[in-house]
Amino acid sequence: MARQVLERCRSAGVRLVLAEACAGGLICARLTDIPGASAVVERGFVPYSHESKVEQLGVSLALLQTHGSVSAEAAEALARGALEHSRADWAVAETGIAGPTGGTPQKPVGLVFIAVLRRDGAATVERHVFAGNRSEVRGAVVERALALLLARLNVES
Repeated sequence: MARQVLERCRSAGVRLVLAEACAGGLICARLTDIPGASAVVERGFVPYSHESKVEQLGVSLALLQTHGSVSAEAAEALARGALEHSRADWAVAETGIAGPTGGTPQKPVGLVFIAVLRRDGAATVERHVFAGNRSEVRGAVVERALALLLARLNVES
């Protein structure tokens, strides 16, 4: 999937920025494991704390306090902030609870929001509850984020 994303981006002449609050850079790592990824991957952010979301990407602290850092609103704000703080054409952002702790009945372990956004375009935000241990949840985030990006690229690029 990562190779397909890179090939599609290369053929469309677009660059990516990533904001990974749950996977901690795994999407970027998966892409940059492939030689030539530097032609596509513009940069990546790992905004794990509230402070880093606000300071690095300009996410509103009020938004985080109102909706929480694990929310559709936060995922979209991360994507918008990543684009504003980069020269990329497309952003992928994700935020969630990988576990094994940190979940609540309202926001269980495995809850993840993934946003894909084209510069000056509308965001697609998906909500998922992935099963498994921490590693499995994070792996599922990577796979779904890449699949969602590829689907959007195939329609819009």
